[in-house]
Amino acid sequence: MIKWAVRGVGILKKEKEKTAKPKYNMWQCSAYMIALAWREKEKKVLVLCSLQVLLAVASNLVNLYVSPSILSVVERRASFTELTVTILLFVLLLMLCSAATSYVNANTLYGRITVRLSVIAALNKKACTTSYPNLTDEKFIKLGSKSQQAVNGNRAATEAVWETLTSLMQNIIGFVIYLFLLVSLDLWLMMVILFTALVGYFVNKKLTGYGYRHREEEGEISAKLWYQTDQARNYCAAKDIRIFGIKPWIQEITAKAMTAYTAFHRRANNIYIWGSILDLVLAFLRNGLAYAFLIHSVLTSELSVSAFLLYFSAVNGFTAWVSGTLGSMTTLYRQSLDISTVREFIEYPEPFRFEDGEELSASADTQHELTLEHVFFKYPGAEEYTLEDINITIHPGEKIAVVGLNGAGKTTLVKLLCGFFDPTRGRVLLDGKDIRTYNRQDYYTMFSAVFQDFSLLAGTVATNIAQTEENPDMERIKDCVEKAGLTAKINSLKDGYQTCLNRVVYEDGAELSGGETQRLMLARALYKKAPFIVLDEPTAALDPIAEADLYSKYNDMTQGCTSVYISHRLASTRFCDRILLISDHKIAEEGTHEELLKLSGEYARLFAIQSKYYREGDVYEKGKEAADLA
Repeated sequence: MIKWAVRGVGILKKEKEKTAKPKYNMWQCSAYMIALAWREKEKKVLVLCSLQVLLAVASNLVNLYVSPSILSVVERRASFTELTVTILLFVLLLMLCSAATSYVNANTLYGRITVRLSVIAALNKKACTTSYPNLTDEKFIKLGSKSQQAVNGNRAATEAVWETLTSLMQNIIGFVIYLFLLVSLDLWLMMVILFTALVGYFVNKKLTGYGYRHREEEGEISAKLWYQTDQARNYCAAKDIRIFGIKPWIQEITAKAMTAYTAFHRRANNIYIWGSILDLVLAFLRNGLAYAFLIHSVLTSELSVSAFLLYFSAVNGFTAWVSGTLGSMTTLYRQSLDISTVREFIEYPEPFRFEDGEELSASADTQHELTLEHVFFKYPGAEEYTLEDINITIHPGEKIAVVGLNGAGKTTLVKLLCGFFDPTRGRVLLDGKDIRTYNRQDYYTMFSAVFQDFSLLAGTVATNIAQTEENPDMERIKDCVEKAGLTAKINSLKDGYQTCLNRVVYEDGAELSGGETQRLMLARALYKKAPFIVLDEPTAALDPIAEADLYSKYNDMTQGCTSVYISHRLASTRFCDRILLISDHKIAEEGTHEELLKLSGEYARLFAIQSKYYREGDVYEKGKEAADLA
């Protein structure tokens, strides 16, 4: 049987993946959960756990002594009254222990759930407030996926750990009591029981660490599985699934992800089973040896019948306490791996400064200057720079257009301006001061933006624009909607500005078209009244008439603000004070629309091609050429 255990350990050694120790051990994780319960004002969790321990030990001791005590009374040929009183006393003690245990057990769940919910809240807060670069960090994403498994039910580690801690304390106290009870029986017998139990524990600890050492592999598989599941239920993808017949493909890749997930857990269970087999064999050996010793003692008249019964039960109980203690420690170790993962996610390093950064107050009435000074940027893991040696100064009140081919780095430039990323080299300066010194959350308040990816939330039209349900300024909302050109549409809705959006949540929710949603996002950006307004392809979903209407209102919409406008349609940039053409990772040309046309460079060439496409009738050839340049 030892060979089987060695074989199991050998399987671990053959694994190609590099092993890694958890950041926090099981005692640190246990202390973390206890401190969390105290901090969340759920001290009753600790009190009830303590009561469970005391009642379990008391109940066990009553059961241990009930039969030997009654048998001892019979052996002494005591009176019927004494026998009756003895029996009634033990019955009463058992009833009291049982009733108290039932009451305590019935009230333990609620506080434990509250503590787990606080962990979920901490995970959600981390995910929602973490520095933007972490959202593209593969390790952070995997930790987040794994952390969700540690909080997704009553049997998850962050709640089940209380049951384990209770069991551990119960077994330790019982072990100590039984150790004093049996210390006079036989020292070598005690040593054998302890030795076999310890061997089982340490081998099991090694084997059960498999899951943590391979948590990144499991996290990657889980992430794929959940992604496929989410996409299959994504209402936005419903049309594509039907038109392009994507259903079989989704089913196929989901099946592959499920197969990989099942295969991983099959490998893990193949490892764990060796520990179970070893436990079974060691338990058989130590119990057999103990029972043989006790039977021999009775046959040689060294023990009375009642003493035999007491020690027989005590040896069995002592073995259970030892096995229970080590088993609880093994379980606690496995749960601590998940809790450690949760802590690693919550405490994941932040590249940006938040509370410890310098405070910054944004006001639409105050204008600022934004500068990129010798900025180089390369995405993590990329070999080439997306942007190289960018030098820009955006003056207060200036309207800047950023143009270029797809993939030129326009959106990356905006992310640097908005502070979503820090430059790989160089600096971004606000009024001459490096933005790294500011509280990054305060810095974000300096910007209103419309990005290509929308964040339409389930709520009313008014709350989606104001981004709050507490006393939104309706006059200001209506003014922003008017500037965005969406007044007629909202007035046509059943409840106007109080119409709910998103049918996933609201059965009677309104659905806006892509262009209408883009206008709604523009109204949201205008409502914020930030010093800088950033528009990343704000007309991508608009028809030509709506696009022209938006251009005519641009100056009015951005009045008093510094604005950055990104577009691949060069004709839409004429109203800007300055145009930046990005090409080959750099700012290739810079100037007004007229100045760039006079240069007869790349901007002029692209503008000429796009103009021909929109004016002439050779749609196929011009369309191909424009698509290649778009």
